[in-house]
Amino acid sequence: MTKTFLISSVAAATIFASACSTTGNMERDAAVGATVGAVAGAIIGNNVGDGDAKTGAAIGAVVGGAGGAYSGYQKDQNRTQANGADTYYDEAAGRYFTVDTRTGKTYWENGTLRR
Repeated sequence: MTKTFLISSVAAATIFASACSTTGNMERDAAVGATVGAVAGAIIGNNVGDGDAKTGAAIGAVVGGAGGAYSGYQKDQNRTQANGADTYYDEAAGRYFTVDTRTGKTYWENGTLRR
């Protein structure tokens, strides 16, 4: 019971902390990937071979973190050029937006302020 609680607590803390990332998808996806990888690795490591959950968690965290970072990097690169400005895709909203580099404000593709 203690091992399960510890793994669940670490996973929850990492996911909550990754939600605070303001620098982009790469950091957030790396944290989530490492968490999921560590949990999966601990479960697999505990049930396979000599039952070493710690090694499985460490390997899973590294592999998951690398995969998550790569996935986030690809999302951050998912932008196009429109009217000379970088246009990004907001997956949650399903819409494109641009960034005014002078003010830092973001606008939806129809020109309305993105909040």
